[in-house]
Amino acid sequence: MTLLTDTNRRAVTESPLIDVLAERWSPRSYDKTAVIDEATLTTLLEAARWAPSASNMQPARFIVARRGTTSFATINDALMGFNKTWADTASVLIVGVAKLSIDETRENPWARYDLGQAVAHLTIQAQHEGLHTHQMGGFDGAAIAAAFDLTEDQAVVTVTALGVLGNADDLTPELREREVAPRSRKPLTELLLVND
Repeated sequence: MTLLTDTNRRAVTESPLIDVLAERWSPRSYDKTAVIDEATLTTLLEAARWAPSASNMQPARFIVARRGTTSFATINDALMGFNKTWADTASVLIVGVAKLSIDETRENPWARYDLGQAVAHLTIQAQHEGLHTHQMGGFDGAAIAAAFDLTEDQAVVTVTALGVLGNADDLTPELREREVAPRSRKPLTELLLVND
């Protein structure tokens, strides 16, 4: 049995980070019987709500779907590639939607960025609560938008799986290999365009 933990997946960092950041990672193995209680789920969404937002416009919107619901099945059906093979074991799927307009004549150029911050806050709060998240880009956004009657100024940007860590041995061999592979990141020096 290969049950990975936060400690054996901890990031090897060049500088010390707080535990919740160093231990955050994106698993694909979730406990398919776990249920996230409503108080905890509300806390995660509250963390997203209080993320920074340009001019306090708060363009982040969410579709929250619990496993076993029609909404969950609809979102899961819109996933593509590898995501389709594992995400159905998550307890919750959360669609991140950016409200693109400020008003009838102006677009919010920071909408997607602000949504990203909101999802990041949700992710870190989830880690603090002992849960795990995996953000996905492989999905049919048009299908999700149509299924949930989103307007033209509501862009589906990401889908996040949320749940309790499961057994990596339950994954396909290819996904299990990815799950247990050593974590890596580009060196910090490669990310800094200017560092005067």
